[in-house]
Amino acid sequence: MILLTGATGNIGRELSRQLGAAAVPYRALVRDTARAADLPGAELHLGDLDDPATLTTAFDGVTALFLLVPGTGMDHAEHAVAAARTAGVERVVLISSFWALGDPIPPMGRWHHAREQLVIDSGIDSTILRPGGLMTNVLEWIPAIRADEPILDPTGPGRFAPIDPADIAAVATLALTEDGHAKAAYNLTGDESLTCAEQVAILSGVLDRPLRIRATATADEAVRARFPRGAPPALAEAIRESFDRMRSDTVGLRTETVAELLGRAPRTFEQWCRAHRDAFH
Repeated sequence: MILLTGATGNIGRELSRQLGAAAVPYRALVRDTARAADLPGAELHLGDLDDPATLTTAFDGVTALFLLVPGTGMDHAEHAVAAARTAGVERVVLISSFWALGDPIPPMGRWHHAREQLVIDSGIDSTILRPGGLMTNVLEWIPAIRADEPILDPTGPGRFAPIDPADIAAVATLALTEDGHAKAAYNLTGDESLTCAEQVAILSGVLDRPLRIRATATADEAVRARFPRGAPPALAEAIRESFDRMRSDTVGLRTETVAELLGRAPRTFEQWCRAHRDAFH
């Protein structure tokens, strides 16, 4: 049995679809069963990583854990790993971030690196997935698009290679269900290194309507471009620093890992936009 955390998020839902389509038994740890009712083939378990007491039965019979936790804290990861060790889980697949790379590690990557070390030190066979920026991040442009307001560009000439969460989920499926991925760390990106303006242009073509774009004027506005409803102070400061780094990177990190593991090219940004076109209407 595979246990999924973060099953109702962008990566988790794609992973649920793929496991369900392959008839792989899995259990989803959820705080709201109604929100998870559409997960195909899932055994739903009501629990909360904030409350270790709810995790004992969730891990009963589990052999593999998909660990995805939000925010900057360590409590959720620590509770999950402790429960996994107690239950005798055999493998963990952790969603980390490409920000965990580097020496020194940038602020945005410090909590991801700490979680990686926690999982590695647990003694459980682990696979670390470090995706770059997700294509689904552009869904945050929807309010501006619907209001006919300009999309905020915090990175200017900077480039990065966004990845479809479905491709991350496909790699996670391999690591959860096949041998040969223990102690591996996979840096995952898409195949195209794009600026924010180029992404807007691609989406504009798919939607067949003009979209305006405007460079952010201040560091705080740059944070709002990524988190319109605000971010905790530590996260906000890390975002400011990461946008500075991205703005100066006019090449963009791009790897061949997805193609090497899956035997196919990762989905392009245009393909993702066409598949999710209705969301922008």
